[in-house]
Amino acid sequence: MSENKENLLQVATFAAGCFWGVEETFRKIKGVRSTAVGYTGGWLPNPTYEMVCTDRTGHAEAIEIHFDPSEVTYEQLLKTFFSIHNPTTLNRQGPDIGVQYRSAIFFHTPEQEAAAKKMIEQLDRSGKYRDKIVTQVVPASKFYRAEDYHQRYYEKRGGGSCYF
Repeated sequence: MSENKENLLQVATFAAGCFWGVEETFRKIKGVRSTAVGYTGGWLPNPTYEMVCTDRTGHAEAIEIHFDPSEVTYEQLLKTFFSIHNPTTLNRQGPDIGVQYRSAIFFHTPEQEAAAKKMIEQLDRSGKYRDKIVTQVVPASKFYRAEDYHQRYYEKRGGGSCYF
């Protein structure tokens, strides 16, 4: 009897600034089965984009990834996460400023927490970044899927940049 591969998928949740580009990068990785952009880590239930942009809900723009660990490891996803943003700037990515643009890893298991903390320690020791990494490593909380027009934004628009 064969197992349903969907039951073997794992979830990763990352915040690395504007979620459009983050999603575009992760959805192209072999082994990533699905991505969704949304909001997590805040206190207000059912936030909208407009609410999150006020910088008063505590949410981060984030991406939820469902992946097949037999094709891509969580550690490989972490490496991608750290390669696509500046994890040393507090509540900021490029010109985007606010708690919604913070660098954060929302772990779903103790193994994910340990892997994230280990990678941060290794990167800090390596000297890759001039400043210390400020990425939060916190338990995953409710993920609120963003409005449909944000999903696969670059694919719909033919590319672009988060910075207008």
